[in-house]
Amino acid sequence: MPVITKISVQKHNKDRYSIFTDSGKGEEYAFSVDEDVLIKHNLKKGMELDDFAVTEVLFQDDIRKAYNAAIQYLSYRMRSESEVREHLKKKEISDSVINEAVHKLYEFKFLNDEEFANAFVRTQLNTTDKGAEVIKLELKGKGIAPELISKAVDDVSFDEQLEKAIKLSEKYAVKNKKDSSRVLKQKIEQMLQRKGYSFSIIRAAMDETAMAKEDEAEMDALRMQGEKLYNKYRKLPDREYRQKLKMALYRKGFPMDMIDEFILEKENE
Repeated sequence: MPVITKISVQKHNKDRYSIFTDSGKGEEYAFSVDEDVLIKHNLKKGMELDDFAVTEVLFQDDIRKAYNAAIQYLSYRMRSESEVREHLKKKEISDSVINEAVHKLYEFKFLNDEEFANAFVRTQLNTTDKGAEVIKLELKGKGIAPELISKAVDDVSFDEQLEKAIKLSEKYAVKNKKDSSRVLKQKIEQMLQRKGYSFSIIRAAMDETAMAKEDEAEMDALRMQGEKLYNKYRKLPDREYRQKLKMALYRKGFPMDMIDEFILEKENE
């Protein structure tokens, strides 16, 4: 049975120890262990090691290495349990070792999916323009349980989400002032949907956002778009050019009476 003959600190990693044994053929390197495993198993010179003992020591050392890798991964930011498991799997660590390492991370409070979900939601709300539905999907992608997702997102007030949606809508309306009121409304609704706002939030935001333009402002928007279309179709026969111009502007959301007024303006120039 192998007997430990020497234990030495590794040169490039002071937290790991090299174990040397003698099985009757002289001293030779056997394996290395983390300091925590060395102390836990009370490894010392003169100790006999059977196969079972070596297997158990190496299993515990694998757990310690996985745990240390997870701690390093967690040092950059909070992670979900699923993210940690995926990170360790990429290092080709066995499921049994990962399970033990994750249990240890929970024991020492390095992992907590509920706290992670709450922090993630708050960060997304404070630093992005995402709505609750998109945030829910992102949490699901990080492996957070449905009940924890609901709890974290439901804590966000309706008023807080509405305020963000209104700001986004107003900013979008200013940026796209050349669009007709009808098209602008449709675009804002679609934009808010893509960003993950619920239909109730969108409806409330639309009610609070000033999008209905005064007639003169609507006419100015029509002229901006109409000029390009007029130049595009003006060389066509009169009837065809009027028909194409009218349909193009109508599809952009402008009312027919304003379209007729614009065409009359152009023809009287």
